[in-house]
Amino acid sequence: MLADTRPGVRAPLLINLGPNHPSTHGVLRLIVELDGEVVKEVTPVIGYLHTGIEKQCENKTWWQGVTLVTRMDYLAPFANIKTYTMSVEKLLGIEVPGRAQWIRVLLAELNRIASHLVWLGTSGLELGAMSVFFYCYRERDELLDLFEMVSGERMNHRYFQVGGCAQDLPPGFIERLQAFIDEMPRRIDEYEALLTGNPIWKDRMKGVGVLPADDLIALGVTGPTLRAAGVPHDLRKTNPYSGYEHFQFEVPTATEGDCYARYLVRVREMRESLRIIQQVIDGLPEGPTIADDRKVVLPPREELAWSMEALIHHFKLVSEGFKVPAGEAYAPIESPRGEMGCYVVSDGGPKPHRVHMRDPSFVNLQATAPLCRGNYLADLIAIVATLDPVMGGVDR
Repeated sequence: MLADTRPGVRAPLLINLGPNHPSTHGVLRLIVELDGEVVKEVTPVIGYLHTGIEKQCENKTWWQGVTLVTRMDYLAPFANIKTYTMSVEKLLGIEVPGRAQWIRVLLAELNRIASHLVWLGTSGLELGAMSVFFYCYRERDELLDLFEMVSGERMNHRYFQVGGCAQDLPPGFIERLQAFIDEMPRRIDEYEALLTGNPIWKDRMKGVGVLPADDLIALGVTGPTLRAAGVPHDLRKTNPYSGYEHFQFEVPTATEGDCYARYLVRVREMRESLRIIQQVIDGLPEGPTIADDRKVVLPPREELAWSMEALIHHFKLVSEGFKVPAGEAYAPIESPRGEMGCYVVSDGGPKPHRVHMRDPSFVNLQATAPLCRGNYLADLIAIVATLDPVMGGVDR
């Protein structure tokens, strides 16, 4: 750009943050225009983590797509699979058993806590509060142990299947989960003791990165960022799915709309997730964990030893996949970062004609520039941190 050479006019300074920078949460490049220390403009540049997952889904069967989509938002793998399987189930018209729905809720809420812990720990690290990083990752490691116990994997799980869950909860899982649920409120108290009243933390976040709720809505922003501006929009309440209407919980909100409000909302959301998980443990219904439709779901492993029909179904599902009636469907859920939705189009074959994800990290990133304008360069780190973008979801 041409510098303004008029007398008394200071030329803007352009600096480059990223694509690999401690403040950019993944591989994100920010071109920042400065007037002294004040941010005049921010231009996010994305695409450094492009995986082509949406396009790859068109070359895989519906069944294989589950393995791909779990890798998008790598901090919310259960949310990725959940929205994908829900959209396919809509097209199939298949009914998911009640026990499977509640297990999905349980793991989705555990995933919400795990994601918020990563956000809180890394945000603290970026703003100079190093201790909270170690505390948050201590609890996150316990959650990854629980995920591994259920699915065999610590990340990129393939536990949710079209029609339900891959298998029931393993023996000893509920007891270990209950111990975690009993301990976690005290751990959250520790985080708050370190941060909530900390004058440095408050000085770095209060009054920083404010945007009115109407502007956030116009940009399509959802999740904790929108709720921190006073809008109690949460799909678990406004458009319940997977049985969320059976659970008692509050939607935390704030009115200030700044970085500190976004911090408070996420901390309170972890406490509400614990309430939901406790209700799942107390009322988990009995019954199957996957639909009884042999044309869509794998037969029980024990049947393969004596049933030729089960063996044929297993072979055809694994080698050819299942066919989905022609049509289109969209299934939205409330992920840790806001509305995540999967739009699928079927031409009646065993592979998707189109898969498109509405990832909240991608949409919320639009608010980066208006949130940063007029703030100091040092505040940009707190603003981007509290937006909580995960670039795997942006560059899918």
